[in-house]
Order: sequence, then structure tokens, then C-alpha cells
Amino acid sequence: MRLRRRPVPWERQDPTWRQARPAVITGALKRALARPSGNWYVVGATTGVRPDRPLGRTVAGVEVVVWRDARGRLVGGPGACPHLGAPLAAGPVRCGTLVCHWHGLALDGTAFAGWEPLPVHDDGVLVWVRLDAVGRERPTPAPVLSPRPPLPAALVSVWEGVGRCAPEDVVANRLDPWHGAWFHPHSFADLTVVREPGAGEPGTGDADDRFVVDVSFRLTRRLVVPVRAEFTAPEPRTVVMRITDGEGTGSVVETHATPLDPDGGGTPRTAVVEAVLATSARPGFALARRLAPALRPLMRTAAARLWRDDLAYAERRRHLRDLGRHPG
Repeated sequence: MRLRRRPVPWERQDPTWRQARPAVITGALKRALARPSGNWYVVGATTGVRPDRPLGRTVAGVEVVVWRDARGRLVGGPGACPHLGAPLAAGPVRCGTLVCHWHGLALDGTAFAGWEPLPVHDDGVLVWVRLDAVGRERPTPAPVLSPRPPLPAALVSVWEGVGRCAPEDVVANRLDPWHGAWFHPHSFADLTVVREPGAGEPGTGDADDRFVVDVSFRLTRRLVVPVRAEFTAPEPRTVVMRITDGEGTGSVVETHATPLDPDGGGTPRTAVVEAVLATSARPGFALARRLAPALRPLMRTAAARLWRDDLAYAERRRHLRDLGRHPG
């Protein structure tokens, strides 16, 4: 793929506000929210569940904890100890058993002393928990996942952040590709939306309900890599960007929005868990995979820079919606 050395300056871009019609973004959002999730919610990164300690998170107001049992399998359930309510996520894991640090109650992942396990899933990149009482949908045995590049051939990085907004605000941000080169000039240039989603009814599962974008990723101020990418929403709290042509074809960025508990003022909070699975047919990419420990912090820094802006976008959207002033 040719490296373009002179991207269009920010102030000379074609305005995208006419193309970014609120009805198109709102329609895509409604169709995404109508898709089934099977009641699955992302808890965090697979690497966050270590052999000696659990991973805890409050999901949609429900405190949950996950860890690995003696055979290395992911197990999990309520995050409060059934004895006196201690935070189980603060306890250590010893030989696959989670030990409460208040009074020593030990859990191996099976039902015990009033504690009942929850369905959990480890897809190799992220860990999930199924909360049927929260989602109130027909449960599925596993989360809804889009195709990924094979993990052994991918460079994987996961970034996490929290915003004062609802999951739908995060999803709406991702379903507005027109803002990319205007709002993130440090990362993107020369962005053109070449296809908008179809106008299928909510819940129809329109297979061609996607945005297709030609965009240049910035490597330096003057050096960019043009690619074609598509954005899809396979379930109500996930948006997937996949490179379909150009450098890194097959690479994906999954953005997952997990509802947390509201802040002290009742404002909703959402965890953004973004997984990057980069791949390339270039022979030198094998070296990049070997350098993964050094490259992952750089990848997380790039994601954090983008989400510093995008969480402001999502929070602004939530604020305007609360005031009844949002165009959507």
C-alpha cells in the first residue's frame, strides 16, 4: 500500500456535517440496540485475570468477580462475599481458590455457602459475564463475536477507560465515522464515507448494515497510510472496525461499552473496553509480534489519546440528551 506523504490539511478538508445526518446515525444506533446480546457483558481483558488474583467490576450495578480455578478455567459470580459482604475482588487466589480476606471463606467457583456462580466466557482477548437478570433477553451460551484474525498471527492490545455516559453514547460515537478526521486530526486524515448502512427495520439483522470508510491513518505529520475500513455493530454494546483493504487488511478494533454503576449524582457511567487485533501479510510483522511487550504500551497510549476526545463526545451527547436537546 502506497504511503501518502501530503495529507489534506485539517482546515482544507471537505466539511462532513451535511453527510453526517442525525437520522442516519440514529437509525444505525437503533438497529444496533435492537440486536440480541444474549445478556453478555465485557468485564475486562483476559490478561487482567492472573493466576494469583481475581478481576472485579461492577456491571450494570451488579458487583461481579472472575478468576481462574485450579485447572486454569475462568470462573466467576457475585463480587460480594455471602458471609458479610466483603469485596471478593480484594482477596487472593491460592491454587485456583479465591479466599475472602475478611474471614477466609474459600470459593473454588462452584456453589458454596450461599454464593452461586454466574456464566462466564473467555474468548482469548476479553472476559465476559452473563447477567440474565439485567439483560432480560433470551440467554445464549456465548457472547456475540465478529470474526477476528487468528490470535497466534495477531498483535493484541486492550485499553480500558470510563466515561460519564451511557453505553448507547459510546456506540453512537463509533457509528459516526464522519467525525474522525475533524475531531482526531492527530490520528486520521482524508476520510470519506463511501457507504452508509441500509435502512432495515430495527431487529431485522440487515447483513449489509455497515459503514464503509476510506481513511488515512497518520504515522507522522506528513506520512499516512490509506486504508478502507468498515464499521458494524454485531450487538447493542459493541462496534467493530475492520480493515478490508490496504495495510493491515483483516485487522480489527472492537469497542465494547459496559454499563457500570452511576456516580454519586446519578449520572450513568460506562466502561469502554477496546481491543485491537492487528495483523499484516508483511514478512516483517512477525518481528512486530515478537516485540509485542514493547509495542502494547504504545498501542494503549494511542487508544487513550483517541478516547480522551471520544469520551468527551459521548459525555456531551449524554448531557444534551438529558436536557432534551440532542438532535437524535
